[in-house]
Amino acid sequence: MFDPFIAPSGTLLGLLQRGRGDGTLHALAAPRPEALAALNHCVLSDPRHDWQVENRSLYYARLYLDLDGGIEEIERHLCGPDDHLDTDDSRTGLALSVLGHLASYGREDALALLRRYAATGANWAWALDELALRDDDAGLRALAVPVLGRFPDTEEGAAELAATVRDAYEPRPWRLWAEDPREAIGGRIRAASERGSFDRWQRQMRPGGPRPGWSVQAVFDWAQQGHERGSALHVPAARCLNAVAGPEDRPAILEAARSGPDGARCAALHYLAEARDPAVLDLIETGAASPSHTVAEASVAAFERMCGEAAVDRARRWARRPDALGASAAGVLACRGGAQDASLVLGALREAVRGEGPDTPRLWTLVDGAGRLGIACAAPVLRHVYRETSSSHLRGRTARALAATDPSFATGFAVECLWDCEETTREVAALHAETGDIKVAERLRRLAADPAEEAEVQTAVRSRIGPDAPAV
Repeated sequence: MFDPFIAPSGTLLGLLQRGRGDGTLHALAAPRPEALAALNHCVLSDPRHDWQVENRSLYYARLYLDLDGGIEEIERHLCGPDDHLDTDDSRTGLALSVLGHLASYGREDALALLRRYAATGANWAWALDELALRDDDAGLRALAVPVLGRFPDTEEGAAELAATVRDAYEPRPWRLWAEDPREAIGGRIRAASERGSFDRWQRQMRPGGPRPGWSVQAVFDWAQQGHERGSALHVPAARCLNAVAGPEDRPAILEAARSGPDGARCAALHYLAEARDPAVLDLIETGAASPSHTVAEASVAAFERMCGEAAVDRARRWARRPDALGASAAGVLACRGGAQDASLVLGALREAVRGEGPDTPRLWTLVDGAGRLGIACAAPVLRHVYRETSSSHLRGRTARALAATDPSFATGFAVECLWDCEETTREVAALHAETGDIKVAERLRRLAADPAEEAEVQTAVRSRIGPDAPAV
């Protein structure tokens, strides 16, 4: 999936793409056709960089309801000819998830479109998962014939069906279909389930990798073979070393970490880091400067897995380095440093925003650190990250940091965050938003009554509007 184009943060489209609470508020104040056009653009062109950690579907579904928007554009997107030409989940996954939430709110048109797409669409498995959570038994049973029709009654089709049943994210439809008395439905599903279970058992009986009795050198050889095949096995190899290495093996492991082949060297560095060997920090510093990208990257990763005061002390020496090890050291201080490290964390935060922008992954730990250490003078930088980042997950982390560093948060961004796309951000807002604003009070009541809202958010809301809470 290509990185999506994200509009400027001051535009309606840019706000909606980011999933910001202000996006909903601006959309409700904008002309309805303009708001619906921006909303449809977001749903049909997924704006997320990483759908696994960023939420948008409930946010967009709620806005469809608030705008009384139809799903005609979604239907054209799902049912057009491109559906069978571009079958990547990223093209249709967000739209299907939005339909799922709309169906849970009682939108019959969304439920009907999900059923139709599950029967005929390319990304039918995603649609079926949405229906598994929201459709009744009769609706799901009606899909058995068209779904099973996708799997030819051949050996290859049976193998594909077995793998699909085995790996199904939501098993409810398959369990219902297994109860069907028709041999062409229930019989095929039961046979596929048995075959999938047998395949899983066979994989478990043929484990790859190390065996009991391996030597340290055998583990190094295995790690090196994986490296030569393009598989990074140094972390599991380090765990194997924990099982087979004794004190007498330390010289060989140190030598491998110092000058061994790349796969073995990476495994040795990870093992020594986990063991907190007194020599490992110097070996990590040497490895981070290696011309081998694999060794340099593994050295930094090994350092990040370390705990203890020795690692934190070394991080203070490395934090000003202009390389990956310096960035990692600043992250270690953000996670485990003390009040004396605030200036180093703040400097790294400013440098990361200035040099790499508001979306760099480095910011995740640095933002958390600014909040954990209560660095009040970081608030201006945090507010910039909050406004500009296209990652709703990072924005949520930034909101938590602002709650700890910015006195204006309760009357500022916290109010907007009540409409945010991320449930964790809404939870922070529910705990901190100033309730003197009638808009805030009404939003809290709506969140408390919304059956689709996450339990953690509703718990936070009720702590503000419950019988023992101040009046809202």
